[in-house]
Amino acid sequence: MGLSRTACATLLAALLAPAPVAASGHGLEATFDRFHYQGSDPADAAHPLAAGQFRNPVLKGFYPDPSVVRVGGDYYLVASTFGWFPGIPVFHSRDLVNWTQIGNAIDRPDQLDFGRHDLVNGVFAPAIEHHDGRFWIVNTCFPSCGGNFVITAADPAGPWSDPVWLPDLGGGIDPSLFFDDDGRAWIVNNDVPAGPLRYEGHRAVWLQEFDPKAMRTTGPRRVILDGGGVPADRPEYVEGPHLYKKDGWYYLVAAEGGTGEGHRQVALRSRRVTGPYEPWKDNPILTQSDLPRERPFPITSAGHADLVQTQDGDWWAVFLGNRPYPPLDGHYVNTGRETFLLPVHWQDGWPRITAPGETVPYVLDAPKLPAGTAALPTRGGFAIEDEFDAQRLPLYWMTVRTPRERWYRLEGGALHLRARPVRLGERDNPSFLARRQQHQDATATTSLRFSPQRDGDTAGLAAFQNEDHWYLLAVTREAGAPVIALFRRDRREAAPEGERLLAVPLPSAEASVQLRIRARGAKYDFEYALQPGQWRSLSEGLDGTLLSTARAGGFTGAVFGLYAARAPEAAPATGLPASPGIPGSRQAAD
Repeated sequence: MGLSRTACATLLAALLAPAPVAASGHGLEATFDRFHYQGSDPADAAHPLAAGQFRNPVLKGFYPDPSVVRVGGDYYLVASTFGWFPGIPVFHSRDLVNWTQIGNAIDRPDQLDFGRHDLVNGVFAPAIEHHDGRFWIVNTCFPSCGGNFVITAADPAGPWSDPVWLPDLGGGIDPSLFFDDDGRAWIVNNDVPAGPLRYEGHRAVWLQEFDPKAMRTTGPRRVILDGGGVPADRPEYVEGPHLYKKDGWYYLVAAEGGTGEGHRQVALRSRRVTGPYEPWKDNPILTQSDLPRERPFPITSAGHADLVQTQDGDWWAVFLGNRPYPPLDGHYVNTGRETFLLPVHWQDGWPRITAPGETVPYVLDAPKLPAGTAALPTRGGFAIEDEFDAQRLPLYWMTVRTPRERWYRLEGGALHLRARPVRLGERDNPSFLARRQQHQDATATTSLRFSPQRDGDTAGLAAFQNEDHWYLLAVTREAGAPVIALFRRDRREAAPEGERLLAVPLPSAEASVQLRIRARGAKYDFEYALQPGQWRSLSEGLDGTLLSTARAGGFTGAVFGLYAARAPEAAPATGLPASPGIPGSRQAAD
């Protein structure tokens, strides 16, 4: 089917398009002429690809909580973005393997305001469906942006509607929609149980009818799963529920065990949508928690699955998983929770994704579907070049939290960031644009022109996990002289501009400087070049576990980003604190 690009023209037109403003009106700016990303993984080299096969994960990098829907011969997938903006990327595929991002469902600042909370907050666990000629996404936005909501679109590329809030779902999370063949619609979601908590992590799955015309829940809300697949085992945090119908049975599939290494997927079924639901005696239907941690190239934390039936009747599941790098005893993951694809085998009327003790494969036979293509690679090793010569940035670029003003523009084949007094470590919206780290071994390179006007003016390239955990390789000014410096922030209590680790003089602030960060699993290298290609090492082998979720916490993944900041104004004479500012790709694949 034809796909429009309208989603790009909402926020991306308002915030990313070049502004017809004279250069003198831009203030202090950092100019980035290009950005190059390249990555590979040791696991891919160890698992050769044969004809008719594909590589897992199908979406490398921070694309967790996948949800998928089929419309004819087209497949659409969404994933979580938490406090990153634009939010909820929308992908299209014809074969479930090759995915092209076609939009972002949350791409206008007036749709949702993520506030100034930790980056781990925001939108998570979206679920996408198609009904009556429209696409539907139900989702959660916490803590301060409204709770649970539904948005719709005639075209999955957008524009998506403003949120319609679902107050009946209370403080629950992870809603999903189910359209029954009798015309009725239902929402299931995670919430606290009806009675007192029996243990830490005790949760329930609730069901309530949904009126798609009135866009609201209706009728009684009831618990259809209390605790998890085997309540006597005291399973933690049952979440991410989905309903399906097959052969007269209603199937409830949900994750439990938390999002760490104990993550797993369970299935229950009933003859009636309202229950009661019987758990399968052979649960879980998907997990990697029963495998040794020290196995080669482990895939861990598998769960939060969504099932889809192909046009030929086969069933497949998308789900999240982690790929930790050595040392494996620390379960260090910088690429975040990624999207994997596996077939679903029906066993005695129950869906099975992995058998007990079965590993999630890196390479397997592709679905029997017409071969598809992707605009940019998302699996295996690849390189992507951004030359900033289009009218808008590619859809995978993001910023932290909701922007409240336009602070960047594309002009003259370059990306211009306005330096504002908002630092990378503040819970705000700094002048920072980023793309995901998608490989354990990855390189990010940029060319920067920046003339700091006073001490503390800074612009450069960051390796960033959240506001409290990052490295920054930057041009700045110290004691009136320009330097290239390396900064680190490794805890919440650290200064928002980070700790300066070391610096070297910069002969001229007027010249273009190349900056490069190399990730090598647990080690990161930082390099610069004053002449094209003449690289010098500023520091190498720094601790990359700083950027892992094991150290930084949360549910996101590391990114590489471009950043600019102006030194904050001095405090006014009254002694009151100064007010902070409000805040065409080319590709090659192996």
